[in-house]
Amino acid sequence: MGNKQLKLGAMIQGAGGGWADWRHPDSVADAGINFGFYKRQAQLAEAGKFDFVFIADSVSINSKSSPHYLNRFEPLTLLSGLAAVTEKIGLVGTLTVSYSEPYTVARQFASLDHISGGRAGWNVVTSWLTGSAENYSKDEHPPHEVRYRIAQEHLDVVRGLWDSWEDDAFPYDKESGVFFDPSKLHALNHKGEFFSVKGPLNISRSKQGQPVIFQAGTSEEGRNFAAKNADAIFVGHENIEEAKRFYQDVKRRAAEFGRNPDELFILPGIGPIVGRTEEEAERKYREKLELVTIEDALTALGRPFNDHDFSQYPLDGPFPDLGDLGWESQRGSSERIKKLAKENNYTLREVALRFATPKSTFVGSAEKVANTIQQWVEEGAADGFIVSLATPSGMDDFVELVVPILQRRGLLREEYEHDTLRGHLGLKVPVNRYSREEAIQA
Repeated sequence: MGNKQLKLGAMIQGAGGGWADWRHPDSVADAGINFGFYKRQAQLAEAGKFDFVFIADSVSINSKSSPHYLNRFEPLTLLSGLAAVTEKIGLVGTLTVSYSEPYTVARQFASLDHISGGRAGWNVVTSWLTGSAENYSKDEHPPHEVRYRIAQEHLDVVRGLWDSWEDDAFPYDKESGVFFDPSKLHALNHKGEFFSVKGPLNISRSKQGQPVIFQAGTSEEGRNFAAKNADAIFVGHENIEEAKRFYQDVKRRAAEFGRNPDELFILPGIGPIVGRTEEEAERKYREKLELVTIEDALTALGRPFNDHDFSQYPLDGPFPDLGDLGWESQRGSSERIKKLAKENNYTLREVALRFATPKSTFVGSAEKVANTIQQWVEEGAADGFIVSLATPSGMDDFVELVVPILQRRGLLREEYEHDTLRGHLGLKVPVNRYSREEAIQA
């Protein structure tokens, strides 16, 4: 058996990822604003020795949004609470660059990093719902290509601010009265296309140096941004062959940016449905399937197309020709759906149901799910996975049934060796840019 250890994240979404998950008899209907729910899931993931928990987000809703979008915690507030009730597991939150100021973002994540003892990670997104602009006093949502230019400058500024204080800047010397060493404090003085930020930041670096950067784009711009900047990529795939192509492509791009491809982790999102037997897993999947109406499925399908109304087309007719629709929202997902429909001559009904309740290869007995996970890692389709709760008992089932198999095979740690997120992922603490400059000049 292979001994490459996989990386695992737990994606916790209150009402579940689908439109009807909250209707399951065992689900916690108000989970999106139920701290006890998140606390239990995070502690379960920590018991399963996961690397991190992952909290998604958006800054725009409408009456067609899925239940987990409609009523949920702001990620950094939630993660700060989870930091107090966990000890080792990483804490990764989504925050948009399109509608936030770099100075505020730098403060928020640096604070979470200190509160948690070096366990913070930032999932950098550009926001793809055009309604977001109207919540932030903007006339229009920036185009796709511009959003990635904003993202690059925003991230550069935040990282610069995180280095405002060198690691030994605070002697806290009560005898001499020296609280800090002024020579170790640095203003950023950034003036760019989108942001003007003087600095310095009013909080020091944490024990992991800087929070870990996650990214979730699959478009051309998204792949380049991730390959250049991210420590980990969250992605969705239909099958192992598609996953392998993406994996090879992004690792190649990372190398072209002068990076070590092994320091960039590609983590497909999966929603495993695990049973003690194949039959039990199949029953759990069918229960989930039966909750979804075709109306829900059409609404779900509209999401990556900027909430396009698919109910206007004949259900059993061919999937409609949408032209460039989706190009400015979730480009990677919308293009994949169009391609899938065209290649398979699917009707609109088939596409909608397939998109709303995909039956992945991660449905089955614990042994089968563990085998599939191992195959994806060993065949170069993934460095690990972000596991979402496909059923209310999803995390319990995974930790109780799949984790011990992965541990026996040497694919997953049995105990945490580190207490920072960088430590879990095997990433070096980044050297403060100003300390590095001094070392070079010396």
